[in-house]
Amino acid sequence: MLANIIHKDKIYHIDLSKALDISLGLRGDSKNPVAWYLGTPLIEPVKDGDFIGKVSEGAAVNFNNVKFNPHAHGTHTECVGHISVEFHSINQTLKNFFFTAKLISVEPESWLDDYVITKEILTKHFQKDGAEALVIRTLPNYIEKRSRKYSNTNWPYLTEDAATYLRNCGVQHLLIDLPSVDKEKDGGKLLAHKAFWNYPKNTRFHATITELVYVPNSIADGNYVLNLQIASFENDAAPSKPVLYKIQ
Repeated sequence: MLANIIHKDKIYHIDLSKALDISLGLRGDSKNPVAWYLGTPLIEPVKDGDFIGKVSEGAAVNFNNVKFNPHAHGTHTECVGHISVEFHSINQTLKNFFFTAKLISVEPESWLDDYVITKEILTKHFQKDGAEALVIRTLPNYIEKRSRKYSNTNWPYLTEDAATYLRNCGVQHLLIDLPSVDKEKDGGKLLAHKAFWNYPKNTRFHATITELVYVPNSIADGNYVLNLQIASFENDAAPSKPVLYKIQ
């Protein structure tokens, strides 16, 4: 199904039947990705006396409780409420859902005991006003990312200068295939988060960060239209389903 998306007085031609889903689904088993030292999420039937909410156990419907953490268990989109003293809800922050986007693949470089995505790396792939949203696929891009246990792995992260560069380039929505844009254990500095949101002096309340996406190798780097959908959680973050559409 072909569609014309009119965005800021420009028309983008996309095929709605060819959605490229870059989200990770939530599973209630050990194949689910996990970060931040938590266990696997739980999806299990409600039990109340003799009642078990499972059709195979005699119930009329499947009726499950779901226990998970948005930041630790899958693709999620967060607003500045993730780091602010004041409460800010992603559901009240993200009100538009279609954006111009660019997908880039980068190989983090070694620095001391870490691997980092630097400003110098990003300038080779992205320039000012290149797109409203930037999707970063880190290399190597193994399918094991879909079920990786990230706790205590010291994953790659964005330097403060890199996040500032993206902010100055006009990126409103940053998506990455890691549990965080920041170092796993940084003593609470959160330098990349703060730099991207320009927090707290001139906070960009409309900007979002989406983490733990997964971009298959079959999706080529380039320009897309992004549909960024979130679950309607009144929380700093919510599970999300970013979908890319190739521009015709």
